Amino acid sequence: MRISFCCTDTKAQPWLDGLRAAFPDAEVEVWSDGARPADYAVVWAPPQSFLDEQAGLKGIFNIGAGVDALLKLRLPPGVPVVRLDDAGMSVQMAEYVCHAVIRHFREFDGYEADAAEGRWSYRKPRLRADFPVGVMGLGVLGERVSRALAQFDFPVRGWSRSAKTIPGVQCFSGEAGFNDFLAASRILVCLLPLTPDTDNIMRQDTLARLQPGGYVINVARGSHLVDDDLIALLGSGHLAGATLDVFRTEPLPPAHPFWKHPKITVTPHTSARTLRDESIAQIAGKIRALESGALIASLAGVVDPNKGY
Repeated sequence: MRISFCCTDTKAQPWLDGLRAAFPDAEVEVWSDGARPADYAVVWAPPQSFLDEQAGLKGIFNIGAGVDALLKLRLPPGVPVVRLDDAGMSVQMAEYVCHAVIRHFREFDGYEADAAEGRWSYRKPRLRADFPVGVMGLGVLGERVSRALAQFDFPVRGWSRSAKTIPGVQCFSGEAGFNDFLAASRILVCLLPLTPDTDNIMRQDTLARLQPGGYVINVARGSHLVDDDLIALLGSGHLAGATLDVFRTEPLPPAHPFWKHPKITVTPHTSARTLRDESIAQIAGKIRALESGALIASLAGVVDPNKGY
């Protein structure tokens, strides 16, 4: 068995060591132009030339949950693409989102600003019932985030393309339920995959449907959000603020207005990082299953190119 590693901007050696430990009898190598075709590919943002050389792949394993960039390439026909379905990312995402929600709800940003000026301040406690949190996207990450928020007694709404049932979460689905979902939410968390249908989904007309004093948390993709529309709604007072971890251009350009906007908190795409050991174990388990004759449809994380995730 031959496994080819082709991951842009990723330190290869620790991945190679882990994959070789999992498959001591396999050839595990970093891809180079003209290398022999592989049985399995482990990738992140591979060049088109890599995919064009792969004549006999049995599977492409993406070392992240998002596959939007990969699906823009010309993939070998009939070869399944498998994304990470958790690998330690969901707990990180729950931590990040809960932190952002609680920081806003408890006005810790205001206390921090006061402390920086040497002011001992007081703010009247607010009611959780007045801050319903809407989570867009109820996959593995979205469901974990929704459950975590519910543990803090926030009213939690969820929206997904197809109907879902999550204890403690009021779920909406499809185009018919989207506007009702927005109207039922004051804090909006985006955890959607990026597809043609979700590109620019957070724009003037959708964000304006949030309850007054709304707050936006984007941990999915920068292209979900129309930057100028967010700034306009912050200026009008309809939105109270935002925490943004993903951006249309990364790193975020130094002159971008998000950096210095007083109502926007910026973090450098760090809400949920790929955990290497967990990811290698997950990928190795799925390769073993395929080698043992398992059907691709039985694996978690198989991507449907028609849906984009």
